[in-house]
Amino acid sequence: MEDVEKLTKIAVVRCDTVSETCPGTGCFMAFNKRSMHFKQYNDKTEMIAFFTCGGCSGRRVYRLVKSLKRHGVDVVHLSSCMQMKNYPGCPHIDAIKKTITDADIKIVEGTHH
Repeated sequence: MEDVEKLTKIAVVRCDTVSETCPGTGCFMAFNKRSMHFKQYNDKTEMIAFFTCGGCSGRRVYRLVKSLKRHGVDVVHLSSCMQMKNYPGCPHIDAIKKTITDADIKIVEGTHH
């Protein structure tokens, strides 16, 4: 019998404000190279979503997390721009984390920094 490894499905949520100046290339490069906060994944991993929070107060996260659950997401990464000090900082990060964990989805804090 062949050993079939489960496909891991991940998503990245990022800051809506930062998305106006950042095309997300750092996040995608880190994922494609399996570097930084993506080191834990192998070739049986797909990024199935890359979305913004919807602006303060993270209004879009709840709806999109519900949709991601239907698509079998395993992990949501909080983008580096939501974590870093040189950006304005996300004043709603705790509520966003709670929304994701309440949906029983694992969180990884960070992408490419």
